[in-house]
Amino acid sequence: MSSEVTAAVYSPEEIQEINERLKVRPAEEIVRWASETFGSEIAMASSFGAEDVVLIDIIAKVAPKLRIFTLDTGRLHEETYDVMERIRVHSGVPIHSYFPDREAVEQLEKEKGFYSFRESLENRKECCGIRKMEPLRRALSGQKAWMTGLRSAQSVTRTEMAALEWDEGNGMAKVNPLIAWSDDQVWEYIRANNVPYNALHDKGFPSIGCAPCTRAVKPGEDIRAGRWWWENPENKECGLHG
Repeated sequence: MSSEVTAAVYSPEEIQEINERLKVRPAEEIVRWASETFGSEIAMASSFGAEDVVLIDIIAKVAPKLRIFTLDTGRLHEETYDVMERIRVHSGVPIHSYFPDREAVEQLEKEKGFYSFRESLENRKECCGIRKMEPLRRALSGQKAWMTGLRSAQSVTRTEMAALEWDEGNGMAKVNPLIAWSDDQVWEYIRANNVPYNALHDKGFPSIGCAPCTRAVKPGEDIRAGRWWWENPENKECGLHG
């Protein structure tokens, strides 16, 4: 798949045209296209869920120079740190960690305690802003695009997403190579390629974030039901993806 001429800003028409081509391409070709198009000015954001370990494995095979980073909020599950290390060894690609600003975290906890995010949507978004959004801005500094493991089937907030989007908030393109994948496709890839994955997936955690904000889901529940379970489904984004 030939590379595109990178524009500072994609128009809606350009995005639609590119998506018409990308939607019939396998994830490996979308990753390769993104790497060729943006070169050193694209990075992948990983939270090390099932989709992300699949995407890292694909990147290691077809675009190993593509930078991979993670947002270490300081409140992740031990199982998440464990899979970070296993993926780093398995894939042979470096993982760049970005941490929240120390003073901002200290101030938040001093003023509002350790669980203010459960008191209101505003407080939860404040915590996500400090622990995720500000580190993300640093991680994306100087980039023209970023890549994610988002899938449209994950939640009601993601059904309209496509392989290529314009991220207005960060002022850059956003590439989602696995956007059309089903849950079965993700796990078939993991099994076929012996990709390490987060042990919490075997304990009823289909979606994994910070430890205090993630629980196992019950049979029949939506796969995002365990994230911020005290909130309405349409609010269940931290700001990274909407």
